[in-house]
Amino acid sequence: MLGAIIGDMVGSVYEFDNIKTTDFPLFVRDSNYTDDSVMSFAVADWLLHTNRSESALIEKLVSWAKNYPCPMGGYGGSFRKWLFHPQMLPPYTGERHPYKSFGNGSAMRCSACGWVAKTMAETLYLAKRSAEVTHNHPEGIKGAQATAAAIFMARQGETKEAIRSYIVNTFGYDLTRSCDEIRPSYSFNETCQGTVPEALISFFESTDFESAIRLGVSLGGDSDTLCCITGGIAEAYYKEIPEHIITEVNRRVPAELLCLIQEVKDYNKER
Repeated sequence: MLGAIIGDMVGSVYEFDNIKTTDFPLFVRDSNYTDDSVMSFAVADWLLHTNRSESALIEKLVSWAKNYPCPMGGYGGSFRKWLFHPQMLPPYTGERHPYKSFGNGSAMRCSACGWVAKTMAETLYLAKRSAEVTHNHPEGIKGAQATAAAIFMARQGETKEAIRSYIVNTFGYDLTRSCDEIRPSYSFNETCQGTVPEALISFFESTDFESAIRLGVSLGGDSDTLCCITGGIAEAYYKEIPEHIITEVNRRVPAELLCLIQEVKDYNKER
């Protein structure tokens, strides 16, 4: 899960100022966690500390957003309404309800599902549950499931080839392109189908954790979310994150969030 937070932080300053190169400083003065990290923590809190019901997930998403109402980047338009003004969501019942989103928010917040699940079946189930309270469009659910599945398989020591084959055969994403082919024309895209494949390809082409993040940023697009997805998978696969990167995260992330990251690690080790 730490990898997802790092990807979010590194990509944060490039979300609206894309940089089409892998040669850039990983952290600058303004690098910080965004709504991607806050919602990733909310899902982790739901998985670790509740009965994992739909109502518990809604409570965690809302409470974390209220505790961190103005993270860098802010919350997306429809999701902000869902969080803070549900009466503004059609059909205007006043209740929070899914709104058929296929935005990449479902994929960026689900990394903990891939870390705590014991089986692939459980991984897919938890990812679906984590998505569908808001993102109940098939593409929104698929994006979360593909991300969590890649993390689960990477955790289990599966090869990149095995992970790629499973994702293609199960979810139908086109993973044949290269980063060099994607980069020139790729632009800001907030959908799962326009973010998750690119994040996966960045991971597949990488040689270590840092190179995965650099490749993700270099594509452009919705950089913080794309790299949040890439980083979560890369951490699970490479197992190690350079100490200088962890030091930067520790400087920028509140203590309660660092504790939750450690809880996810400990939960995984205990099983």
